[in-house]
Amino acid sequence: MLYFVLFIVVVALAFDFINGFHDSANSIATIVGTRVLSPLAAVIWAAVFNFSALFFIGTAVAKAFGGGFIDMAIVDSNVILGGLLGAIVWNLITWWFGIPSSSSHALIGGYAGAAVSKAGFAALLWGHKWIETLAAIVLSPALGMLMGFLLMVFVFNVFRNASNARVDKFFRVAQLTSSALLSLAHGGNDAQKTMGIIVALLVASQSLFVAQTGWLHAFYLQDLKTIPLWVELAAYTCISMGTLFGGWRIVHTMGTRITKLRPVGGFCAETGGALVILLASRFGIPVSTTHTITGAIVGVGATTRLSAVRWGLARRIVWAWVITIPAAAIMAAISYKLLAALVSL
Repeated sequence: MLYFVLFIVVVALAFDFINGFHDSANSIATIVGTRVLSPLAAVIWAAVFNFSALFFIGTAVAKAFGGGFIDMAIVDSNVILGGLLGAIVWNLITWWFGIPSSSSHALIGGYAGAAVSKAGFAALLWGHKWIETLAAIVLSPALGMLMGFLLMVFVFNVFRNASNARVDKFFRVAQLTSSALLSLAHGGNDAQKTMGIIVALLVASQSLFVAQTGWLHAFYLQDLKTIPLWVELAAYTCISMGTLFGGWRIVHTMGTRITKLRPVGGFCAETGGALVILLASRFGIPVSTTHTITGAIVGVGATTRLSAVRWGLARRIVWAWVITIPAAAIMAAISYKLLAALVSL
C-alpha cells in the first residue's frame, strides 16, 4: 500500500507534465503566431520561465487547492488517483481535438467527481474556494479580455505617430519580456495545483509514513500547511518539461485561428493575461491560464474591429470551458468506482 501511494505521486507528476504539454499554448501561442520566435525557441523560452516561478511565486494556490475543495476526512488514495485519471483523460481528449480547455478545471472537476463518487455531495466544502473558482470561469477570460483591450488602446495612443515598421521592431523585442512574464505566471499558478494534490495525498496517507525511517520518512506530512521543497521542485520540473514538448494542436488554434496577431498585439495579450494570473496567484485562486490568455487574445483582436475575432471558434472554446468540470468529474467518478472495486485500502 505504501508503494501504491508513491505510484500515485508519480501519476500526479505525469498529470503535471501533461498540464504543461496541454497548456504550452498559453505561453507560446502568441509569440509563435507573431513569428517573434520559432516554435522550438518559444518552448525552450517558456519552459525556462515556467521553472523560474519556483523562485518568485509563493504556495498560496497549492495550500488552497489541497484542502479548500474537498473534506479531507474522506480523501484517500483512490479518491486522489481517480481524480487524476479523470483529469488526464479529459486533457488528452481536448488536446487531440485542439481545444484549449482548462487543465486546472479538469483537475478540480476530477478531484470533486472522485470524492462525490465515494461520499456524495457532502464531500464537497461549499466555501469561498468553490465560489472563487467558479466565479473565475467567467471573470478570468473577461478580465483577460478587458486587460488586453485596454493595453492595446493604450499602446495605440502612445505609438500613434510611429510607423508600423518601428512599432513592429520595438514590440518584437518587448514580446520576449511579455512572453516570459506569462510563462512565469502560468508555471506559478498551474504547477501549484499538482503540489496541492500531492500534499493532500501524503497527508491523507500519513499513517503509512509515520513509522518509516530513511528516505521514506521524507514523504511524511502532518498537515497541509507546509509544501516540501521536493514537491515544489518536482512539480515545476514536470510542468516545464511538458511545456518543452509542446501541444502543437492547441498552439495553432490560439496563435492563428482566434484572431490575426502582430507583435504589438501579442505583447498586450501576454501582458494582460499575465497580470490577471499573477493577481490570482497572490490571493491563492486557482485560475485558468487558458481562459485568461484566450480572453486577452480576443480583447486584443476586438480593438481592430469586432469582425477580426472568429467568434464562432471562440464560442466553441467557451462551451469546452463550461463542460470541462462536469466532464472530468464524470470520468473521475467512473475511475474511482473501478479503483474501489480493484484496490482494497
